[in-house]
Amino acid sequence: MDEAVLRRLLSHVGAVPGRFYGKAGKAHLQERIKGYNQAARFTPFVVLIDLNEDADCAPLLKESWISSPSPRMCFRVAVRAVEAWFFADDDRLAGFLSVPRSKIPSLPEQLEDPKRTMVELASRSRKRDIREDMVPRPGSGRKEGPAYVSRLIEFAHGSWRPDVAASRSDSLRRCLTRLRGIAKR
Repeated sequence: MDEAVLRRLLSHVGAVPGRFYGKAGKAHLQERIKGYNQAARFTPFVVLIDLNEDADCAPLLKESWISSPSPRMCFRVAVRAVEAWFFADDDRLAGFLSVPRSKIPSLPEQLEDPKRTMVELASRSRKRDIREDMVPRPGSGRKEGPAYVSRLIEFAHGSWRPDVAASRSDSLRRCLTRLRGIAKR
């Protein structure tokens, strides 16, 4: 899902993405970050990770991963997860999930577990297909439903308004500002 969000953001700022790496998870990406940072001496690199519970704040997590970023390295941290960026566009997310707008959290970056909150909201959807796709089946042992990621990718590309969301999400606002700077080069 992070790749879909990043593709959406790059498109939004008028940048053309190159190759995507890191599809093997956060630990795999962290093992390779030094190499990506070296490559960023010559060509722009964008890295997007979720803060989750990995550190108290984004700057601490960023410092633990890459203390001296190359000038073309854009290392961004979604606080606490990219789902929080979706909550920040409350009107569109409420419509997509078919839940009352008043149920969308007003301070998305303060959520401890945005994914769990998203699943809880989806469980209240007036649309059966949203509930079936995004909410785990009882006894499955999963944290989200079978098409959770697919549905949020659909939202990211079809309904989500990054500039609206950035007004309620500081980490998204910072990400867009940095991406716009890269796109201008």
